[in-house]
Amino acid sequence: MQLATYIKDLLYRYECVIIPGFGAFLTQYQSATIDGVNHTMFPPGKRVSFNRMLQTNDGLLANYVATVDGLSYETALQQIRNYTAQLSLRLVENKEVEIPQIGTFMLNKEQSVQFIPFQKETFSTASFGLASVASIPVQRDVYKQQVEALEKTAPLLFTPERRKKTPYLRYAAIGLIALTLAGFSGVKWYENDVANHNFVQKQKADSLVDVQIQSATFEIPNPLPAINITVPKETGRYHIVAGAFRIEANAHKKIAQLSDKGYTAKYIGANRYGLHQVVYSSYATRREAQKALKTIKRSENRDAWLLVQGLK
Repeated sequence: MQLATYIKDLLYRYECVIIPGFGAFLTQYQSATIDGVNHTMFPPGKRVSFNRMLQTNDGLLANYVATVDGLSYETALQQIRNYTAQLSLRLVENKEVEIPQIGTFMLNKEQSVQFIPFQKETFSTASFGLASVASIPVQRDVYKQQVEALEKTAPLLFTPERRKKTPYLRYAAIGLIALTLAGFSGVKWYENDVANHNFVQKQKADSLVDVQIQSATFEIPNPLPAINITVPKETGRYHIVAGAFRIEANAHKKIAQLSDKGYTAKYIGANRYGLHQVVYSSYATRREAQKALKTIKRSENRDAWLLVQGLK
């Protein structure tokens, strides 16, 4: 089971991926950065952190593994637990544990788990494929030597002997400036004349259009009644998933059952694996959704989980 690959796929889509019994990976957007010491520029993306305290199963990883590998939910969850047990055992033996393309785990002196993220992965679809760029330091000493050499040779071009031998250059420059100013004056006069002509013609055209508009009068003897349209508000992008069904009719049966219990259940469409998803309700903020999820897990369905997805 390629659990590292599955975790990486989910980190591109979700802000929180929990490994039951081990901890949770959290992502947070970070703009492009520059490492002044190593002269390296890193693209924008999501940086990964690890929280050891979040170990409660939210069903996200287990459902994903079960769908991709074609397993039952319980079998996928048991395989994840076996994997986390191996990770914990290696940490207890003071060995470094690496999850490829995500990061490395180790125990510090206080016997706490320390996580070092993999820097080359952005975990953002917007900057997918962008790599870090190393800049070459500017060799300022070389440019300084070139400037000093130019300063030594530049005064030779303007010696008193050269100024006496070529006075005609001064008069030629004055004549060139005079011709240029005359040309600009002529062009400016021509542009002003054209602009005035266009303004007069535009006024005539506007007056003609006003007359034609005023002469056209339309009367509607029997106007249609006004129509009031109520646009439903966005319900939020945090959804508590009640189940995902291969047959759409079963999804609608589930909605009817939840509606009888007082939930605002609804159908949010099929996911990328063809499963029809039903949610208890949707919320605008993560805090509201997590609070409701705890209540549902305690009283209704302990396998319910949180889906972060914008609805079209």
